[in-house]
Amino acid sequence: MALSVLLAAAPAAAQAAAVREPEPAPVADGGMVSVARDWTWPVHPFRLVHPFVAPPHEFGPGHRGIDLLPSGDGVVRAPAPGVVAFSGQVAGRGVITVDHGDGLVSTIEPVDPGLAVGTPVERSTPLGTISAGGHAEPGAVHFGVRLDGAYINPLVLLGGVPRAVLLPCC
Repeated sequence: MALSVLLAAAPAAAQAAAVREPEPAPVADGGMVSVARDWTWPVHPFRLVHPFVAPPHEFGPGHRGIDLLPSGDGVVRAPAPGVVAFSGQVAGRGVITVDHGDGLVSTIEPVDPGLAVGTPVERSTPLGTISAGGHAEPGAVHFGVRLDGAYINPLVLLGGVPRAVLLPCC
């Protein structure tokens, strides 16, 4: 009798598991972050010119962000809602940092920042315009994201690289 009750309960348990909320996506540092956040690209349209390369250890070499070469107006926009945490010069180049809460902080450089520290921003709010300097190729911006102080691949929050569109050749 106990075995038949256990077998009858198994399909209900399987159905309950099937309707669970989606699990958060893993990030490079082994932590978890929800991909349900409403993030968008800081420049658009663009070409991804240098991907994220995780360092082998905390202080090792790597590329802790992505480099984007825009083909649009050169305006840099907030990738998600937050508050401007830094706006100014670092090593001779303009940098703007937005604290998005929940341990997520984004930084974009080189920019001529147009907002002061403490300014609340919504998704797509203009933060400034592309400037010169830094390690990215001329005209490109470096976009980095930290989760609880550790760099993560921004593509985790953006849903990956946008779909390529093939154009006719001749």
